[in-house]
Amino acid sequence: MLARTRIVMVETSLAANIGAAARAMKTMGLTQLVVVRPGQPLTDEAAAARASGAENLLARARVVDTLDAALADCDLVVGTSARSRSLPWPMLTPREVPAAVRRAEGTGPVALLFGRERSGLTNEELARCHYHVHIPANPDYSSLNIAAAVQILCYELRLASLAPAPEAYDEVRPLAGAEALEGYFEHLQRVLVDIEFADPNNLRQLMLKLRRFYMRAQPEPVELNLLRGIVSQTEKSLARARSANAGPADREQDTD
Repeated sequence: MLARTRIVMVETSLAANIGAAARAMKTMGLTQLVVVRPGQPLTDEAAAARASGAENLLARARVVDTLDAALADCDLVVGTSARSRSLPWPMLTPREVPAAVRRAEGTGPVALLFGRERSGLTNEELARCHYHVHIPANPDYSSLNIAAAVQILCYELRLASLAPAPEAYDEVRPLAGAEALEGYFEHLQRVLVDIEFADPNNLRQLMLKLRRFYMRAQPEPVELNLLRGIVSQTEKSLARARSANAGPADREQDTD
């Protein structure tokens, strides 16, 4: 569980917070750290000072330019969220995160996604997640340092890894990866516009609702391939129908 869990920090402003997160990870036995567009280089002295013994983990951290690159090979993505959203998403407490990770055991890496210090993750970034996790802090003072949030989730994973796996999770199933899901969503959106089911100028809410549905379903690779095949066949059928309905002048123009 710990070896396949990746901590992904998105646009963290302060290198010191990344160093502190590396320390939090190392104390709980996690080793994979990916940072998306950090505000300061990880070689900053403050990062090393806050890592305090976890400098090796900090040195091995992968710095990438896009969230796509950070999640490309991940099969399960859990995003931290301090705000309630207008469109409810499957929500976990920190204590429930290990069970979600364990259900995907044997598949690809799992990403725990942490957002910016001031604003967290954007709605678009949260839409990439299968689950959201909310840390129930004091409502009168809920501002939690990002490294402290990393520590809480890493602790829950550590605790669960020391306990025997519940019988209910003995049979696990592979999940469609983040990259494959993004490819499907792009394909689906294109076809929905093409068949005039969706307004190309008003796609956001529709695609957000569809994303929530598919993320909640957690399709397996073979299931996603089936869905992709349906969308592809829809495209082909639409092209054939258009060709059959085209007049001679249209067909001549098509062959020019």
